[in-house]
Amino acid sequence: MAEVITGDASPPSDGRPGAPLIVTEDADLLDDLLRLCAAAGARPEVHHGVPERGGGRDTWTSAPLVLVGDDAVDRVRRAARRRGVVLVGRDQDDSDVWRRAVEIGAEQVLVLPDGEQWLVDRIADVAEGVGRPALTIGVIGGRGGAGASTLACALAVTAARARRRTMLIDADPLGGGLDVLLGGETADGLRWPAFAQSRGRVGGGALEESLPELHDLRVLSWDRGDTVAVAPQAMRAVLAAARRRGGVVVVDLPRRVDETVGEALAQLDLGLLVVPRELRAVAGACRVASAVGMVLRDLRVVAATGRSGRGALDGGEGLDAGEIARLLQLPLVGELPWEHGLTKGLDAGRPPGGLTRGPLARFCAAFWQQLPVDATGGRV
Repeated sequence: MAEVITGDASPPSDGRPGAPLIVTEDADLLDDLLRLCAAAGARPEVHHGVPERGGGRDTWTSAPLVLVGDDAVDRVRRAARRRGVVLVGRDQDDSDVWRRAVEIGAEQVLVLPDGEQWLVDRIADVAEGVGRPALTIGVIGGRGGAGASTLACALAVTAARARRRTMLIDADPLGGGLDVLLGGETADGLRWPAFAQSRGRVGGGALEESLPELHDLRVLSWDRGDTVAVAPQAMRAVLAAARRRGGVVVVDLPRRVDETVGEALAQLDLGLLVVPRELRAVAGACRVASAVGMVLRDLRVVAATGRSGRGALDGGEGLDAGEIARLLQLPLVGELPWEHGLTKGLDAGRPPGGLTRGPLARFCAAFWQQLPVDATGGRV
């Protein structure tokens, strides 16, 4: 593909942010780099050497990523030092490549074809304008019916209401579908079966745009068909894509921990274990916490109060929230109150946390105030 370079540059990148810069005269290497850029959804600029400043724009310093072919080291040696320079070569046995990388201030040395996947991921990151990753919260029940799915939905709804970019991911295939809780089971958009066998990288922007938008947030849930097994690689790729968009990601987790759930746990910043205020629930939550704690370092407990003002189900023993935290040896986030009229609200199309002054929304708002999201997570 030598004809791609005409004069000193390839066709322009239309000035789009996120366009990487390629510096090489090696036609075969350029072929590979253009292929990898296409796979990452990026259209690069290509130059023989350090591009001349033109139109008030300095491509060398403004490009988010610079890929320098090993053939071009002499031509960029005197260029201004900057971050985000990668030296790309093909010779696996060339021990001198690191010296050349130091000479041009490269942060990384990459040898093809072994480094192709890393490079695709890196290019895609800059093409998407990746900043601070999303604050990612997982919610899991200490026992069945603890209210974890309700809390997960309410956290997402209140985060979106505060104008944070928000994605809610249903990681529990047997939970019935969070889109149902949000009143959006018929909404257009993709569900888990479309991603269940994903391999490699999932684009963050493409993921967000493909999902149903309900109550100002994006939701990845299940369809009404047969249960589909999500491959561990798919869970890892989808969550990584969701986190790259910034803002908030809330994940509703099943109580069992398998390899797929382990991939989800590995990407969480914080886990919330919802435990009804009853002794049997605490006993079950101990086992859940033990399994989850093998992967997730920051796990905290939420004590759930039921209709009776005691356990999540009428007739609970009404254990003190502090005592529950002590028994589980976990930090206490707070006491999740029962919200009267929640079921009627769902029937009327009001999601959990949708009642702004309700106890559930107040609990979630207080939680988010304790864990502020960086301003870059706001909607754009």
